[in-house]
Amino acid sequence: MASARFSLSLLSAVVSLALGSSAVAAPSAPPPTHSHYPNLPSETPANFKPVTKAMDYTKRVVQVPMRDGIKLNTVIVIPKGAHNAGIVLERTPYNADHFASNDRESHDAILKAGYIHVYQDVRGKYGSEGDYVMNRYVRGPLNPTPVSDATDASDTIGWLVKHVKQSNGRVAIMGISYDGFEALMGLVHPNPALKAAVPENPMVDGWKGDDWFHNGAFREQMMPYIYSQEATRANKDEWWSNYHDDYTMYLDAGNPSVLAKQHGMEQLGFWNKLVKHSSYDQFWQDQAVDKILAKEPLTVPTMLVAGEWDQEDIYGALAVYRALYAKAGNRQNLYLTLGPWFHGEEAGHGTHLGAIKFGSDTSAYFRKHFLMPFLAQHLKSDGADAHLAHVNAYVTGTNKWEQLPSWPACPGDCSIQHDPIYLQADHGLSFSEPTAGQGKGYDQYISNPDTPVPYRARPVPPAETKTWPQWLVGDQRPAAARPDVETYETPVLKHAVRISGRPMVHLIASTSGTDSDWVVKLIDVYPQQDAKEQDMSGYQLAVAMDIFRGRFRQSLSHPTPLTPNKPLTYGFALPAADHVFLPGHRIMVQIQSSWFPLYDRNPQKFVKNIFKAKPSDYIEATQRIYHSPAHTTYIDLPVAKSK
Repeated sequence: MASARFSLSLLSAVVSLALGSSAVAAPSAPPPTHSHYPNLPSETPANFKPVTKAMDYTKRVVQVPMRDGIKLNTVIVIPKGAHNAGIVLERTPYNADHFASNDRESHDAILKAGYIHVYQDVRGKYGSEGDYVMNRYVRGPLNPTPVSDATDASDTIGWLVKHVKQSNGRVAIMGISYDGFEALMGLVHPNPALKAAVPENPMVDGWKGDDWFHNGAFREQMMPYIYSQEATRANKDEWWSNYHDDYTMYLDAGNPSVLAKQHGMEQLGFWNKLVKHSSYDQFWQDQAVDKILAKEPLTVPTMLVAGEWDQEDIYGALAVYRALYAKAGNRQNLYLTLGPWFHGEEAGHGTHLGAIKFGSDTSAYFRKHFLMPFLAQHLKSDGADAHLAHVNAYVTGTNKWEQLPSWPACPGDCSIQHDPIYLQADHGLSFSEPTAGQGKGYDQYISNPDTPVPYRARPVPPAETKTWPQWLVGDQRPAAARPDVETYETPVLKHAVRISGRPMVHLIASTSGTDSDWVVKLIDVYPQQDAKEQDMSGYQLAVAMDIFRGRFRQSLSHPTPLTPNKPLTYGFALPAADHVFLPGHRIMVQIQSSWFPLYDRNPQKFVKNIFKAKPSDYIEATQRIYHSPAHTTYIDLPVAKSK
């Protein structure tokens, strides 16, 4: 644009010289100043005073001091007439002022129940002072300072019970996702006034199975979140894209580090940490929240909330549950709700998820029968025992709630038994082991990094779009039709198969390369003509899916190359499920070597750090999936069986 303006000026000068000075126009008058015009009166008052007499609550915005002098922006919403009321605290990096005015149905339920609802910006975000660190670590090797999210939670609770005169001195901390992480931080050396915690879909272990990696494979569609979250205090700079299809955008970049550089992400501290710590090293191990909480007793009644189709943090809540349940002394204070939800759906409407219909509002049921009774018991000065089961789990397939003493479990005369389901010749799947003499004992496909398997139908939308919560329940038929996806299927089921727990993958596979990703999907295939749900006919519903990066086969912290063309064993867990495969349905397993662009491409040639892989490192590989008596591939299913 600068060169264009120069050319026009030069042309004007040449024309003027050619025509003579008489052709040059007289200089124009200077533009008029504002004083030449009368001002219209402003329609915005200098100091607007809201009239709130008709509102059923009052709102205070205060700056709460922490032990190091930093002040955190805190919005206190108090129902009118509140007296001797419990406090529900939510700490968030997502703008406390906005949440206090525009939160979900759970916010309304809390206020209607008479509780004081408090939102607070974590340090370094929006109205709070201080420096922002993604999932700020507890005090220790990663954080030698005197403050952490745990101390900030404790300091805030101490301030609230002292300065909010309408309170009864009893506080619950809750929140979803990052806010769920903050709720868990409140349990680290908890303030004595903390009487309950409700961590929902919390971020717990960003490498093993939550936001940033899954078993070592990088979730590159989280890059826009990192960008907006860290670029500015108030998330003012949003990710930009010139692409309609995320698949094409990430593929054209070739490597997430290239795309990051195009967006200036090397300026962001957390991005640089991801690139540096691509293995499960001490950096990740020391901040895994399940490990942190396992080191101390659970003294605060805690209800963990997990979604069976949580597209972001499907790992965290149940990892914390397992870690805490392992100590018998914790079990009295430990509760779990497992619902049929996407990430945070329990706070809104839960009648369906994508094409899957539940026949009732499961989210409203959760709030009415589990959440509010739990809060009432622990926040009210005279709270009666709610007699809640320690586990309330929703069984998908049969669509019903079950009350259980622990999880995984099944009610009545029933137990969970591990029952392997084996890959067979001719793409079969059976609870019987494969026998000799059935074909060559393996199936083979070519994995080409130039044409990776999409994780959902193209064009792939960004993760911020409204369809993002639905991808885990998306129909898997498009993947099954690809030549680089192997599919194995049972005959039509004559009897229901109920699973409760984590399916465990025992995969034997080989690659012609020196590194490889393995994606394994456990799928419920609906009848080709479903009389009950016509629009679900032939639908392939993913029940549990995950990815494993082959370089971590022997060690999560020290990756090693794979031996080319050698059958190797890969063992890993799929996300937990509580599901019934109904009679007339089939059970299916799909296996592939890419899941793009949800996860970055594996070069299939071993490099020290995939974030630094060059274009020449990405090679085709011949993949073999074995299913012979000598090399059996199976998924160990947690099957519910009558005793």
